[in-house]
Amino acid sequence: MRPAALVRPLVRSLHAYVPGEQPKVRGLIKLNTNENPYPPSPKVLAATKAAVDGRLRLYPDPSAQALRVKLARLHGCGPENIIVGNGSDELLALAVRTFTEPDVRSDREGPAPSVATVQYFSPSYSLYPVLADTHGAAKNAVPLRPDFTLPGVAELKRGKQWDFKAALTFITTPNAPSGRGYATTDLDALCAAMRGVVVLDEAYADFAEEHALARAQKHPHVLVARTFSKAYSLCFQRIGYFVGHPELVAALDKMRDSYNVNGLGQVAALATLGDLGHYRRNFRRIIATRERLRRELTGLGFEVLPSRTNFLLMRPPGPPAQEWLRCLREQKILVRWFSAPMLSPFLRITVGSDIEADALLESVRLFRGTGRKP
Repeated sequence: MRPAALVRPLVRSLHAYVPGEQPKVRGLIKLNTNENPYPPSPKVLAATKAAVDGRLRLYPDPSAQALRVKLARLHGCGPENIIVGNGSDELLALAVRTFTEPDVRSDREGPAPSVATVQYFSPSYSLYPVLADTHGAAKNAVPLRPDFTLPGVAELKRGKQWDFKAALTFITTPNAPSGRGYATTDLDALCAAMRGVVVLDEAYADFAEEHALARAQKHPHVLVARTFSKAYSLCFQRIGYFVGHPELVAALDKMRDSYNVNGLGQVAALATLGDLGHYRRNFRRIIATRERLRRELTGLGFEVLPSRTNFLLMRPPGPPAQEWLRCLREQKILVRWFSAPMLSPFLRITVGSDIEADALLESVRLFRGTGRKP
């Protein structure tokens, strides 16, 4: 018997999530995965190094209690409103498993039952459909407007594709990969109209003018996802969390793996919360660089979408985006291109340091100034 025959048919048919490239080539300017260009606070590095001692033989706090208490103080809620995960990705997966039934229909024809539906806007975080598929749930991907803005409730009702009773709805806000921010009033209206669980995925909220965290306290069916990766330079440690009603949090906790958050990650996250001023200064630097890039790239003929994140989505002038991707890589600058039809004309570029931004602009001017075809 072939080993593959022992694998569940559902798993054999899965298409795994494709992360951004993590290159092994030295000297690349890495602007493809939206990492913070600045290192963690010196206090975070010192606390993490100090924790590399005899504690490594012990299990970490299974519920990350100290971190939950400190997060609760920051957000004005109780620790019972917070669950911490191995990155917010683990919690997104837990939400699918906790709130959505598998779609057991044999023919899978016609509208899926709401209890088996994972819903999201398209384009958004490409992990969502993968999580639905791994659980055997139905997917309901509803297009954003052509300019990547959020449809209103009345518009969604007219379109008749949106399921207001879907078991689980993910909304990436600010949106990835477009970078667009969504007004809290619009999100509030949509949350109020929903009957299932809504996860407002706020991975990039620290780079926006407003956030929707209060929706988790206003609506008992709303969870807000946050992460220490994008803004707080802890991608390596994998720390994320949900804020929401204690009953939803308790349900997720039942599904959580034991000791799911490593001890050094908990130490680093706690130290991060003790030095927020350091990070807020970095947010301002990144936002300033983002706006400078937007202005200068626009002047060079790029169509640059408004961004409330630490990246820009832009349509390059002249040759297709995929050719620009290749030529920038030849200059050792790595950016992201997506093959989906709505996204294929665009490049997504992480806002790096000012030095990295200058290198990107120099390469772009080279192509534009010489008339060389990328």
